[in-house]
Amino acid sequence: MADRIIIGSDHGGFRLKCDIIKHLKELGYEVFDKGCYSEESCDYPVIAKAVAQEVLKTSGRAILVCGTGIGMSIAANRFDGIRASHCTDTFSARMTRMHNDSNVLCLGERITGTGLALDIVDIWLDTGFEGGRHKNRIDMI
Repeated sequence: MADRIIIGSDHGGFRLKCDIIKHLKELGYEVFDKGCYSEESCDYPVIAKAVAQEVLKTSGRAILVCGTGIGMSIAANRFDGIRASHCTDTFSARMTRMHNDSNVLCLGERITGTGLALDIVDIWLDTGFEGGRHKNRIDMI
């Protein structure tokens, strides 16, 4: 069975979300899309909530995309157990998995090009959590 990734976007991240879904499927991932499904204006907190609840229910990982990635990050982090990280570079993507055990990656279509975004996704998915002293710190959150 393929690894499962939950994904969601608002209208400002819809095109990048579609590119990410295509990329993930090419890599063999099963993708569970929680919306939105067009570039028609919608509210990012609704999508972030649906994705966060699915992550918590399944102990999965997710990707959220909006115009900047900031709104999705703020909205998703309101849920206990969600560690959403807004990443604009590959180093941050690696470190947020290694040290913070991030379970939601947030990206911004208007600030991160598709090529870089796909690199960020790949690194975030391929990097494991180091545990140890980092686990102790996460437990403090």
